[in-house]
Amino acid sequence: MSARSANALDVLIVGAGAAGMMCAGEAGRRGRRVLVVDHARAPGEKIRISGGGRCNFTNTGTSPANFLGENPRFSTSALRRYTQGDFVRRVDRAGIAWHEKTLGQLFCDESAKQIVRMLMDDMRAGGVEMKLGVLIDRLERTGEGFEARLSDGSVVRAPSVVIATGGKSIPKMGATGWAYEVARQFGLRVTDTRPALVPLTFEAGLLEQLKPLAGVAVDAVAQAGEGRFAEAMLFTHRGLSGPAILQISSYWKEGDPITLAMAPGQDVFARLKTAKDENGKQAVHTALAQIVPRRLAESVAAREGAAGKLAELSDKRLRALDAAVNGWTVKPVGSEGYRTAEVTLGGIDTAVLDQTTMAVKSVPGLFFIGEAVDITGWLGGYNFQWAWSSGWAAGQAC
Repeated sequence: MSARSANALDVLIVGAGAAGMMCAGEAGRRGRRVLVVDHARAPGEKIRISGGGRCNFTNTGTSPANFLGENPRFSTSALRRYTQGDFVRRVDRAGIAWHEKTLGQLFCDESAKQIVRMLMDDMRAGGVEMKLGVLIDRLERTGEGFEARLSDGSVVRAPSVVIATGGKSIPKMGATGWAYEVARQFGLRVTDTRPALVPLTFEAGLLEQLKPLAGVAVDAVAQAGEGRFAEAMLFTHRGLSGPAILQISSYWKEGDPITLAMAPGQDVFARLKTAKDENGKQAVHTALAQIVPRRLAESVAAREGAAGKLAELSDKRLRALDAAVNGWTVKPVGSEGYRTAEVTLGGIDTAVLDQTTMAVKSVPGLFFIGEAVDITGWLGGYNFQWAWSSGWAAGQAC
């Protein structure tokens, strides 16, 4: 990186993740003198581990409808001005091969590290300087700019500061709530935060009952609040996981139930009725095992007290089995928390930010971007696209 003096900065960016590096590259391209600071030892760690190491870097269907927050429409300006197509073209220019999986998800053919290198190359081309393994010990307003004292003993000053440190998810990678502390320092509201895109957990009694199902996966439709997702679901030793559950976790609130259809699109009652008419001597769980995995069939039959033969069950009992499969309502006791959450729901109140620039309206020169803001995307590349779009927007203005 460039050896420009850190004391002659135009922009200080705190956070070398997706949003921070995107912003740095854009600001550097505009001729701004930029320093990026991060307490991590390597840039883009969340990028590196994402998508099984291949980075689900965007989604072809990205729109404000794929985001949550007190005002998800806030995302409209940035998403429209820097689209998923814009980022794909950037990836193409870098010579990174990619492929599309289900539901519009785009992944690198080879390695997520290619995305990190692309962003690093963009920063290098713009003369951006980077300091890793360094903390911000103090950040304060000075005149028309800001002064930051770094943990390496240096002091930097800049008229613009961009906070791109993300949320609290995956603390073992160094995630903290520092962005929220900075917001409160400057009198800005932070909405309630909680883990999102995270597995859900059950109480001990239910876990014991469902213990034989650990490792069983089904296609499912999960519903909670205003959310409804049709994707894969996995039973675990702690509760439920898989894409359908991670998605619905963003809509689920503690104390509320979720409803699951574990054979979506199938009329379980009709199939059991037909099986009863054709071979009433077969065991209930055997007939159910033609519809759902055998271990799940056995669990459902046992839970409904249907251990006998099909011929012994009335239509009412068959309908109860249908409801147990495609209308199972269960109440999680919690989630696995920030330890495994992919993102943080909530964050810097969008009402305090300019949607075009991501700048704080009441504190000239201060910007918040990416996951730190109260904009949270669905699973499937949406949160990366928000990082690219919000980082790009701030990079045009800082």
